[in-house]
Amino acid sequence: MSDTIIQLENLSKYYRLGTIGTGSFRQDLQRWWTTSIRRRDDPFFGNPMSPHDPSHLVALDNVSFDIKQGEVWGLIGSNGAGKSTLLKIISRITRPSKGVIRGKGTISSLLEVGTGFHMELTGRENIYISGHMLGMKKVDIQRKFDEIVAFSGIEKFIDTPAKRYSSGMYMRLAFAVAAHLEPDILIVDEVLAVGDAEFQKKCLGKMQEVAHDKGRTILFVSHNMQAVNNLCQKSVWLQHGRVNEIGETRTVVSKFLATLQQNSLHQAWEEPEDAPGNKYVRIKHVELSPQFNSGQTLIDVCTPLKFRFSIWNFAASTQLSLSLQLFTNVGECVFDIPTASLNCNEGVLEGECTIPGNFLNDGAYYLSLRIIKDTSSILFDYQQCLSFEVEDYRENTTWFGKWPGIVRPAFPFTWRQTLVNQVHQ
Repeated sequence: MSDTIIQLENLSKYYRLGTIGTGSFRQDLQRWWTTSIRRRDDPFFGNPMSPHDPSHLVALDNVSFDIKQGEVWGLIGSNGAGKSTLLKIISRITRPSKGVIRGKGTISSLLEVGTGFHMELTGRENIYISGHMLGMKKVDIQRKFDEIVAFSGIEKFIDTPAKRYSSGMYMRLAFAVAAHLEPDILIVDEVLAVGDAEFQKKCLGKMQEVAHDKGRTILFVSHNMQAVNNLCQKSVWLQHGRVNEIGETRTVVSKFLATLQQNSLHQAWEEPEDAPGNKYVRIKHVELSPQFNSGQTLIDVCTPLKFRFSIWNFAASTQLSLSLQLFTNVGECVFDIPTASLNCNEGVLEGECTIPGNFLNDGAYYLSLRIIKDTSSILFDYQQCLSFEVEDYRENTTWFGKWPGIVRPAFPFTWRQTLVNQVHQ
């Protein structure tokens, strides 16, 4: 294995659906107590499982990849993709149904922040109990006690019962204990969801210290793609129990997020009688074209969006103007941009407008197109003609929460120091 610390070869895990036995619960329980020899033909204990059997759930299907010592890997995927099952197998909580897993060194799994905490005990007592349950020796806890308390930031309340803590204080202390484990392989699951911006920064810094400064290996699982992108060098995307993509984190995460976006970016009609509208005007086509960089497939906060449209006009010598309206998914109007009034004859009219990058905040939006006669009379209002989602995909950030506001424009913003205090001798 050389410098490979975790090696997975064709790893599969199947679960039996429905009841575990063929009779009643009493019969199943009696068989379990009375059978001293595990028989292969006893349906209670189960026959060798097959992924093709409809009574079996395939949680993992031929998963293979290697992790080298000192690397930080992300594990991403939708709910039910097999992430938790894979963590349990690597953590030796459950066995695979098929395949081989090899590893070396000690493993600590932080699958649930707060393991071992008791609400009636003080923070000090909970540090010792939780640390012991996570695999730390008493002498190690004593040696790191002050560091753990300082990291949590709740020094004043360390001798207060945990039931008096706020949820944030509780999670900060729980993560502080877990963050000071010293295994060769650390498996963490959704731990950066705790605390405020400052504590998130400390969490990320601690994980980077463990990986880079101390040469330990981390397998990081999270639904927060910003955290995965900033912490992990490589990532694995699981989908329906299989490896859908593996490689550099930014590439894998971008492809994963692109599949989650629910976008309706184009509508077109060949014949006027089929198109939305009325006897005055009808919509010929509307489309929103993301102006991606090379290889990009994800609409993020930096992506410019070009809106194009065409309409059929059925009246001669008519003053027409259009209004492009953008709304959030809860109906808040972000902007209403009108065109200049145009003297139009019967025929097809076309236009376009670009929503610049670094303008919209992350979230879901929809566009509406309004056609106006003589600057005051609405001829047709085509509501929710297109919809799209914007992802927040910042780089080099230590805050993973929601950016406030509907828009987040990149206006020119400079600042400087104008006076330096002098130290008087």
